[in-house]
Amino acid sequence: MSKATTASGGSRSLDRLLPLLLLPVALIALGPVLRLLLEGIGFGDGLTTDHLTSVLARPSTATALRHSLITAGGGTLLSVLIGAGFAFLVALTDIRGKGALVFCLMIPMMIPPQITALAWMQMAGPSSTILKMLGLAPPLGSPQPLHSAGGIILLLGIQHASLVFLTLRAGLRMIPAELVEAARMSGAGPVRVWAQTVLPLSMPSLIAGGAMAFVTALGNFGIPAMLGIPAGYATLPTLIYQRLVSMGPSVLSEVAVLSLLIGAVAILGVLLSRLVLKRQGFGLVGLSGAPLALSLGRARLPVEIAMWVFIFAILALPLLALLATSLIPAYGVPLTFHTATLKAWIEVLFVQPVTRRAYANSLFLAITAAAILLAICLPLAWLMERRANRFSQILDALIDLPYALPGVVLSIACILTFINLPFTDLTLYGTIWIILMAYLARFFVVMLRPIQASIAQLDPAMEEAAASVGAHLGRRLRDIVLPLAAPSAAAGAILVFLTAVNELTVSALLWSSGTETLGVVIYNLEDSGETVMASALAMSIVCLIIALMGLVQAGARRFPKGVIPWQS
Repeated sequence: MSKATTASGGSRSLDRLLPLLLLPVALIALGPVLRLLLEGIGFGDGLTTDHLTSVLARPSTATALRHSLITAGGGTLLSVLIGAGFAFLVALTDIRGKGALVFCLMIPMMIPPQITALAWMQMAGPSSTILKMLGLAPPLGSPQPLHSAGGIILLLGIQHASLVFLTLRAGLRMIPAELVEAARMSGAGPVRVWAQTVLPLSMPSLIAGGAMAFVTALGNFGIPAMLGIPAGYATLPTLIYQRLVSMGPSVLSEVAVLSLLIGAVAILGVLLSRLVLKRQGFGLVGLSGAPLALSLGRARLPVEIAMWVFIFAILALPLLALLATSLIPAYGVPLTFHTATLKAWIEVLFVQPVTRRAYANSLFLAITAAAILLAICLPLAWLMERRANRFSQILDALIDLPYALPGVVLSIACILTFINLPFTDLTLYGTIWIILMAYLARFFVVMLRPIQASIAQLDPAMEEAAASVGAHLGRRLRDIVLPLAAPSAAAGAILVFLTAVNELTVSALLWSSGTETLGVVIYNLEDSGETVMASALAMSIVCLIIALMGLVQAGARRFPKGVIPWQS
């Protein structure tokens, strides 16, 4: 048999292999979203809109929608201010210690939102251990200032500022340095260069980052649950949670409508940002020839001090308050040399079975999701790049949907999809496998996109040369594609693991006894009044996340440029 015939047979095999991979991927990633849509519009009742309109017309729905728009909008505005300020200073000026600043700014994004809320609650209020140590605690009985819309907006803004920073910094790297130099040579100072050249060119990236922050804030469950529920301030995610735990006769169809409402608002926000982006495009190509470094002169040191003070205020101070709370014997007891104890840490990590089980569940889910997605996305990305067809192009366009939709929407979609498996009497609801399925749908694009970008840069000539000398498909993938795409695949797996190990928004609606995740246990401990134990568990997770980020940073040189978010 000739080599040409072998190559032709391999091509036909690939054409048959692609649908076998695309179909299950489409079912896992997009099936739940389709099922949610059918439930929300009343497909099982003959496509009637009676239930849809009755849920949307309730005062509680309108109130929760208004609260969601207020908190997500306010949080997005704050995220834009923080993220854009850091991005402009880090990308455009000659400040020192940029790598350390970026690493610290990324930590709030990697820390679960419920831990962020818990840490800030330990820093403020009458029972704050750290304020008591400083003699600044308000009188007992004073209200917790963070239990309000303002508190939710503040923490949403801090939590998602990193998204704006990353998106804007990537856009700033596309601005040709020649334009900035031309403006400076014509006599423009740094402020004028920024206002008249840099800001207009970076506006598309700023808008895109703001849209990502809005969608993420809209679906955030941990912060509104920890701060809003005690104050009776319901957003759409917390209203869905409260409806679901009530388990009424029509609860699934009701929360499906509420989930569609969140999804519609999120998609509307994305579409609006894209409409604005079309009008803001400037057609920049390539990276700037050299990093921009506008001199701050004598203002450099004060700016650096201000940035580090801000990092200390939003990151170090809340975590110190969380650590202080975890070291006291009971909530409300002042922390002194005599009262300091590791009792809560020992109880949480070595005695309580629920926390040990939550650690095991979270690590199992994160590792398994990363491994499965790695195994699927490597061949799938190669096939989609080398054997693209109409089906693969449609899937490629829609695969971002489960990640773009708020996590609570995806949770309800998975409940509707897997509560009764088609053609069987089996159910995944109440098992750890439904959480795994939700993670696979949620983080699929996180794994796929870095691998796609890596394979798109590979020259097909290498594979063609190997095929011409008789190398079969398996060997070409093993010896050529896999080694070259491995760094991006590893980076994608790391991002999936870091995101999944501390996830709450998706698992909050899917867990049951025995399948608790770390985020769920922290929320339940705080909700039941076990604040010291919740703080100890939260602090242990923070240490784990920072340690993992440190390991990734230590191996950053082995990864392609750009696949680690906090790397330049």
